[in-house]
Amino acid sequence: MYLDLPFSARRPTMVIMEVPSIDCATFRNLLEGDGAGCLVLDCRSFFSFNSCHIPGSTNVRFSTIVRRRARGGLGLEHIVPNEQTRNRLLSGEYQAVVFLDDRSFDFDQVKKDGTLMLAVNALCRDPCGASIFLLKGGFETFSSEFPDMCTKPAPPQGLCLPLSANSQPNSAESGCSSCNTPLYDQGGPVEILPFLYLGSAYHASRKDMLDTLGITALVNVSANCPNHFDGHYQYKSIPVEDNHKADISSWFNEAIEFIDSVRNAGGRVFVHCQAGISRSATICLAYLMRTNRVRLDEAFEFVKQRRSIISPNFSFMGQLLQFESQVLASSTCSAEAGSPALGQSATVFNFPVSIPVLPNASPLAFLQSPITTSPSC
Repeated sequence: MYLDLPFSARRPTMVIMEVPSIDCATFRNLLEGDGAGCLVLDCRSFFSFNSCHIPGSTNVRFSTIVRRRARGGLGLEHIVPNEQTRNRLLSGEYQAVVFLDDRSFDFDQVKKDGTLMLAVNALCRDPCGASIFLLKGGFETFSSEFPDMCTKPAPPQGLCLPLSANSQPNSAESGCSSCNTPLYDQGGPVEILPFLYLGSAYHASRKDMLDTLGITALVNVSANCPNHFDGHYQYKSIPVEDNHKADISSWFNEAIEFIDSVRNAGGRVFVHCQAGISRSATICLAYLMRTNRVRLDEAFEFVKQRRSIISPNFSFMGQLLQFESQVLASSTCSAEAGSPALGQSATVFNFPVSIPVLPNASPLAFLQSPITTSPSC
């Protein structure tokens, strides 16, 4: 297929380019032969990419505002946000760039205004000398034919720990909860990203849980929950209360920088407050929004799938909405990003009012499934 690509006045008015398809077997050989010379741009959704993807691939996605402004042409920084990878691409270190979506077999099936088409257009505006291909059948076909070439974050297996902290000699008694093992303390920390976990203060008092998960640092989003193992883990304290007067947004950048520093050092971070519902969930949402350039509703659903009880208070949600506008503005340089509205009468997200309780929830279902309840935070 040939593409008609509009350019700004400073660029040529049209470029005609053929984008051939590459079959899954050839693509696998390309990765196994010299994977370093192939840049894989995965144009699926944030949810799909984080559920399963090809190791080393880059997730390409655009917000609603970016899509609206696509007529003016997207820059390569939107397609490849990592500066090091982008410089390698522009310097000719990649011999091939392979685009993929969910299941397209050829370029005729790619949506004209979809992420993949916009990404190809942007790449064509900054020629890099690499051959451009579309993965035939998309990720759906490739993952079914070569599941060993795909990765899926999975919780540690065989983790079966007793609920009572008192039964573990290396664990401290939790002094942050007024009731004995409430439902939101059962189970264990949930994995948000491979290096980021979310849970309650009780989980933070369980050294056996933290060590089993490979936690190296904790973000304590509370004013009164103690740091039980100060000499063993790195701690970041964010002393905010869970009420409508608290300014949690002033801590967003500091928390994000801390999490990134631990991640870059190869560590894992556990974020907690008292119940793991409002304050710590807010920090995790802010992290996802900033580092993955996703809207609040996307980040909210992503985290909620993993820990279904999250429910930041209304003030925190308002602060997250304001943070969303800043994130979008920084990625689009557009005055349009000043408003988080999605259009017409649509709401940005649905507040979780009540979630049914699972009375038979097993205290040993550690990290295998999200907790389902809606306690007061």
